[in-house]
Amino acid sequence: MRPGSNSGEELRPPGVWESIRELLLGVRRPLDCIQVEVTSRCPGRCLYCPHTTMRERWLSRDMDMETFRHLWPLMRRSARVHLQGWGEPLLNPFFFDMAALARKAGCAVSTTTCGLLMDETLAEKLVESGVDILAFSLAGTDEAGNASRRGVDFERVCRAVSLLQRIRKSRMGVHLEIHFAYLMLASNLEAVKGLPRLMEELGVHASVISTLDYLPGPEWRKEAFAPEESEKISRASDILEAVQAEARRLGLGFHWTLPDPGAPGTTCRENIARSLFVGGDGSLSPCVYVNLPISGEDSNRRVFGNAKDQDPVALWEGNDFRRFRERLAGGDPDEPCRTCAKRFES
Repeated sequence: MRPGSNSGEELRPPGVWESIRELLLGVRRPLDCIQVEVTSRCPGRCLYCPHTTMRERWLSRDMDMETFRHLWPLMRRSARVHLQGWGEPLLNPFFFDMAALARKAGCAVSTTTCGLLMDETLAEKLVESGVDILAFSLAGTDEAGNASRRGVDFERVCRAVSLLQRIRKSRMGVHLEIHFAYLMLASNLEAVKGLPRLMEELGVHASVISTLDYLPGPEWRKEAFAPEESEKISRASDILEAVQAEARRLGLGFHWTLPDPGAPGTTCRENIARSLFVGGDGSLSPCVYVNLPISGEDSNRRVFGNAKDQDPVALWEGNDFRRFRERLAGGDPDEPCRTCAKRFES
């Protein structure tokens, strides 16, 4: 039977001594993270998201459990499985089965949500699932600042965070950290100053700040941070350093990066040397940006096989996938990476 099948023997969890060795000796798995697109469906209509801007070509799909099982050999080699791609992961009816299987493989499990589906029952299942990080997406710290996330009401997100926090505390879910995945748009820089107060108010443990990397059209360039925009980057850096200092004063995690004009561009914030992305159809790619679930041609699509047809570890270690990674590290990246600001972020 091929690797990744649903054989009970092959889906064996790590043994006791194997787990102890990894824990005590610091043995690292070859992969830091597998990002899995469990669904491409989403109730939001965020202005900057391809789900909105390419809706006429969008393929709404859920990953089925059989496809997810084929990822078992990869999961056994990864420290974390992040269950989220271009959609709202909690829409997939098998989400909690997937989380359980990833944990059985010895992985930490995390996800990112818009928060619209949160209710008491779902919050209880999340706390009981063993997911250790749940991030809520934001693009502002009040209703006006978050306006680009159309269909995702700011106050509703805050209520979702508060509900999950209440259930987490009542169930003694100390393993679960609540984060903000915060998109900082260049026209909305000042809004990030409100994050420490909002985090303290809602009991959010950490915020991870990202910038606009996928540009749905040329008009969005002004919202992004290109490596050559030194003045723009400097202003944002000053603000983020001050906000980080305030967050740390409150005992809160606050993580951010911006492009460095002096960086060689031979690494990637997506960490493609030690991570990969799996589309909802089982296709393997370096990152989420080169595997959009759209119909028709896409010059930026880079897919290196499918876990349903081949051993996913063999695909990851194969010549084509390895060459993609080596080209980036050698300063001659493939075309989709050439203009990506993530090459200049550390």
